[in-house]
Amino acid sequence: MGSIQFEHDLKESIRSIPDYPKPGIIFRDITTLVDELVQPWAGMKIDKVAGIEARGFILGGAVAHQVSAGFVPIRKKGKLPHKRVSIAYSLEYGLDEMEMHEDAVEKGHRVILVDDLIATGGTAEGAVKLLRQLGAEVLAACFIIDLPDLGGADRLRKFDVPVRTLIAFEGH
Repeated sequence: MGSIQFEHDLKESIRSIPDYPKPGIIFRDITTLVDELVQPWAGMKIDKVAGIEARGFILGGAVAHQVSAGFVPIRKKGKLPHKRVSIAYSLEYGLDEMEMHEDAVEKGHRVILVDDLIATGGTAEGAVKLLRQLGAEVLAACFIIDLPDLGGADRLRKFDVPVRTLIAFEGH
């Protein structure tokens, strides 16, 4: 599956903060690009929008509102109060675990996954697996920023998940 990419250069709209959160990393600060994420799904039946902790909550909640869908938080282990399902996933620096409520999606629900940035794709892949474990159909994953040199978007495409990104930055 290919990427759905935005045609305009939005890089000027994103604040780049060097050496945050640690030296050598450039933090890309986004705040106003939610409507661009929604465009491909305008008019489609979307049951839920799943957002990955933490900035995915902000974007995902806004996207869910725009497409009149419910919102599903995907959180780090131990932060959800109700019965949960979990999955371990790999990060570039080790393993972690994420959870969602076991009744957050039903079999056949059409879901869009949202987060601010796709880097190596470990977290997003884990979220896709978690949603599919409960029977959801992951229609797409959308991110404001892609770091293509790290291969995360391609990693998701190998799981037959269309990827929408608005901006790509070289490096990490």
